[in-house]
Amino acid sequence: MYHVVIAVDEESDRARRQARAVADLPSAADEVRATLLHVFTENPGGASATQVGSVRRAEEILDEAGVEVEIAERSGEPAATVLDFAQNEDADCICVGGRSRSPAGKAIFGSVSQSVILQSDRPVIVSGSTEE
Repeated sequence: MYHVVIAVDEESDRARRQARAVADLPSAADEVRATLLHVFTENPGGASATQVGSVRRAEEILDEAGVEVEIAERSGEPAATVLDFAQNEDADCICVGGRSRSPAGKAIFGSVSQSVILQSDRPVIVSGSTEE
C-alpha cells in the first residue's frame, strides 16, 4: 500500500485539486492510502480537522474514487509539521497544493509548499493551480 500524506489548508479548490491528483495515481483505489493532514497554526475555538470544509471536500473526492482515506490534525508551523508527520508515518509521498503567483511572488515563493519541496526526503507531488 502506497501511503500519501496530503497537506490540506483551508482553501477548498486547492484541496480538491490535491485529492484529484492522488485519486488519479495508477491503481489508486487498490494501492493508495491517503492521510489528509490539516495543520492548525491557531485554533482558539478548538476545531477539529473534520470540521474544516476543505478537508471534507478532499475526503469526498477520495472516497468517491475508492481511495482509503483517514484524517489527521496537528498544530504548529505548517511545513515543519507536515515533514515531521510524513516521517513519523513513514509516508511514501507528500502532496501539497500549488497556487498562482505573480512574477515577484514566484521569485520569492516563500511558501509552505516550497519549504516542503526543498526539505523533504521523500517525493512530493504538487497539484497545479487552475489559474495561469
